[in-house]
Amino acid sequence: MNQTSQETFLGHPKGLFILFFTELWERFSFYGMRAILVLYLTAETTDKLNPGLGWTSKEALALYGWYGMFVYFMGIFGGAIADKWLGQKKSVVVGGVFIILGQFSLAVDSIMMFYSGLLLLVCGVGLLKPNISTMVGGLYPKGDSKRDAGFTLFYIGINIGALAAPILVGYFGEKVDWHLGFSLAGFGMIVGQAVFVFGGKHLKAVGNLLKHSPTHGHLADQPLTKVEKDRIVVLLLSFLIVIVFWAAYEQAGGLMNLYARDSVDRFVFGFEVPTSWFQSLHAFYVVLIGAPMAWLWLKWGNMGKESSAIFKMGVGMIIMSISFLALMGAVYDASLNMLGKAPIYWLLFSYFLHVIAELSISPVALSFITKLAPAKYASLMMGAYFAITGLGNKAAGILGEAAQEAGEMAVFSVIALACLFVGILIFLFVKKLKVISHGAEDDITELSGVEG
Repeated sequence: MNQTSQETFLGHPKGLFILFFTELWERFSFYGMRAILVLYLTAETTDKLNPGLGWTSKEALALYGWYGMFVYFMGIFGGAIADKWLGQKKSVVVGGVFIILGQFSLAVDSIMMFYSGLLLLVCGVGLLKPNISTMVGGLYPKGDSKRDAGFTLFYIGINIGALAAPILVGYFGEKVDWHLGFSLAGFGMIVGQAVFVFGGKHLKAVGNLLKHSPTHGHLADQPLTKVEKDRIVVLLLSFLIVIVFWAAYEQAGGLMNLYARDSVDRFVFGFEVPTSWFQSLHAFYVVLIGAPMAWLWLKWGNMGKESSAIFKMGVGMIIMSISFLALMGAVYDASLNMLGKAPIYWLLFSYFLHVIAELSISPVALSFITKLAPAKYASLMMGAYFAITGLGNKAAGILGEAAQEAGEMAVFSVIALACLFVGILIFLFVKKLKVISHGAEDDITELSGVEG
């Protein structure tokens, strides 16, 4: 693949912006559905204007956890399918078609179609998500300092879609008709697929299936070097961090969603903010501070300060811990209130801290994988990352279920302590992890077989 000959825009390959807009609309589809799923499940069947399924909060959070796990866990299969059979580009197209079919299946008022839609979404996201992320890394040659910035731009695209979706899909789903909301998410995915297909001329150098070489054999047949093995160890350890992070972060779509509905004073100047709109806060904050945070980390590194991916993850975990301290403050504040409602500012502040943590972990992890993963396992390792994200989603659902009996204060406390513990561990071992990364972030050694 000849990355150096690619046309550029704003200093980045034009293909980045095709992937940017494709993922923007895919995330519009995903986060639109996510914003209303638990609310739809728990809405009363007797509501004449907009009936839901009438599930209990515990039942809804259990399904939310299972869906979150499988939708990301399928990424490991999506990565393997791309590496061995379809290539990344074709996997993105097939995955997008599955997502479209899944969203419109949810739009049909039938429990069979509801479950069929969830299954199609699981398969579609599993094919699309890891492979489009891997393609971003493939646009940049080894050692290109713009790679992290490219992933940050890509991440901003994700969050523009995630910002718009809960406002539009959430409003029409929650206030008009749940099935109309699911339909809007499906139309968003159609736009995303159109962008990807018609912008394919800018993606010719990436996402293709690796062919058999007569002189070197099939790329996957080559044994791993010591450097590659060490780097995979670092990746696997970083995956443990990711599980804890997403178990905390994904409370937003489950427990925090229900908490906002039932225990937060949502009136602002006489207007009651729809519960689903809070799902836009993460994305709003990412778009607002994403670029400034990328600039701050770059400046921090240029000053000679520690700025490795592992270190950033440690910072993110500490900040995530503080965000749950804010939620504990909300629960305490509500206990002093006669109405049992927490002021809205606690939720706004907690979401803001969530995003600072997110920007220190999620786009960093995506870029980290493309630096450390052996080329022959690039999609598979990206798929493994999303599979681990899925486990974090399931853990989030379990914690949300536990809160129905133990209470929000107990669960928020456990999450705050777990994030703090992991953050401290990262700081203790960051130097050792950098050593066995063999300079991957500095491109000191190549993936092609240099022994360390």
